[in-house]
Amino acid sequence: MIPRWFLCVVLCLPLIRHGLGAETARVFVYRYKQFVGSAISPSVYCDELQLARMENGRYFVVTLPPGKHEFRSNDKQSGIELDAKEGQDYYVRLEIAPGVAKGHGRLVATPSEQGSYEIRKLKPLDPDRIMGSARILSPASAGAEN
Repeated sequence: MIPRWFLCVVLCLPLIRHGLGAETARVFVYRYKQFVGSAISPSVYCDELQLARMENGRYFVVTLPPGKHEFRSNDKQSGIELDAKEGQDYYVRLEIAPGVAKGHGRLVATPSEQGSYEIRKLKPLDPDRIMGSARILSPASAGAEN
């Protein structure tokens, strides 16, 4: 005879996994805190949908379904094509590239060991800077450390 608690655990596992969003990937997008370019707030796009306007020394976390996704900032010449895998975390750093009139944002894929370290000293992006809020996780639910 199988104990009832065991059956409950086995039957609830798919629900727990679904509730935690394990069928999605998380992408941490961040920007160093630097004096150069601090007045510029470049946009970040995923699949041509504007997600946020990045502030100096901030980060946000976006959830995505598995598959190919394109990230870019306001520099349309550079971007990242990400093949997101279920349950994986990815890190993308926004850098300010010099321009003629003003600087512009350029995204750089970052290894998870480096990105998870660099993001610790940053603050979450203010909610008024987030445009694609349906995909953006709050810092508490993202499990990010600051």
